[in-house]
Amino acid sequence: MSEDNSPEGRHKRAQDRDSLLLTATLRRVGRGDPVPVRIRNLSAGGLMAEHGPVLPVGAEVEIDLRGVGLVRGVVAWSTEGRVGIAFVEEIDPKAARKPVAVRTPEAKPLKRPL
Repeated sequence: MSEDNSPEGRHKRAQDRDSLLLTATLRRVGRGDPVPVRIRNLSAGGLMAEHGPVLPVGAEVEIDLRGVGLVRGVVAWSTEGRVGIAFVEEIDPKAARKPVAVRTPEAKPLKRPL
C-alpha cells in the first residue's frame, strides 16, 4: 500500500472521510477477544478510531462495523488513545451510517387506511 503524501493526495483523503461517532469492535487477528472502539472518521479505504493501547504499525486487525460486517485491515499508525487502520478491501462507508431498525415486542404493524 503506497501513501500519496502530495498536497492533492492529502486533500482528497480529507474530503473522502466522514466525521462521525460509531461504536464497533476491534481485535488483532489471531490474538485475544474483540474490544469496543469508537470510530471517529470512516472512508472506503480506512478509519480512525479511539483505542486505548498503542498497536504496532502493520498489525493485522478485524473490525466489526454495524451495517458493513467484519472488515480486515492493517494498522497504518497508532498513538496512545487513537489508531488509524487501512482496510484490505474498500467498503461502502454509507452502509455504516444506515439506521438500525429496532422492533419492540409491543410494536404493532401499521395498517394502511382504506
